[in-house]
Amino acid sequence: MAEPKEINMVLKQVLELGPTVAFFLLYLRIQDETYTFAGTAYSGFIVAAVVFVPILLVSMAILWRLTGHLSRMQVFTAFMVVFFGGLTAWFNDEKFFKMKTTIVYGCFSALLGIGLLQGKSYLAYVMGELIPMRDEGWMILTRRLFLFFILLAIGNELVWRNMSDAAWVKIETFAFPAALFGFLWWQILALQKHMIDPEDAADTDAKA
Repeated sequence: MAEPKEINMVLKQVLELGPTVAFFLLYLRIQDETYTFAGTAYSGFIVAAVVFVPILLVSMAILWRLTGHLSRMQVFTAFMVVFFGGLTAWFNDEKFFKMKTTIVYGCFSALLGIGLLQGKSYLAYVMGELIPMRDEGWMILTRRLFLFFILLAIGNELVWRNMSDAAWVKIETFAFPAALFGFLWWQILALQKHMIDPEDAADTDAKA
């Protein structure tokens, strides 16, 4: 398999985060509007959710074209966005798009849980090249992230079922990603004793 090509980090972040920010800005612009297509009225939320789908796909296509690589997580997330975005448009019901987040976090947790039952860390399989860490550290991080994804899934359910559309959009766009980033950063710092020095890992590979 060919190695991913390196691209400018700012461009990479724009392509990865841009679609979500675009959805947020579009929602703010049209949240109070109602649009009629083929005799059916759609809220601004649903229109923003549907428009988000092609924006995400175009962004991922550009990312793949530039790097020659998409992570399994990116592909899975895109599939879920397309699937639930389609259900949202077909049934004209925004809850499908909101439930997507719960199911994505739930699936991530389930996959990690399956690996834990097998005594494996699927997280190490996905992120091992980015974070050199001993097996013990990967198992600890996997257990903690397994529980954290469950909490995020529960949190999303509580938010969309009990709060306004505007509150959910803001929390979905900023709070959940920030919480996940902060949690991962905290865990990386907490698991420093399990980290492997890149130079030591290179020496080990060379001797092998």
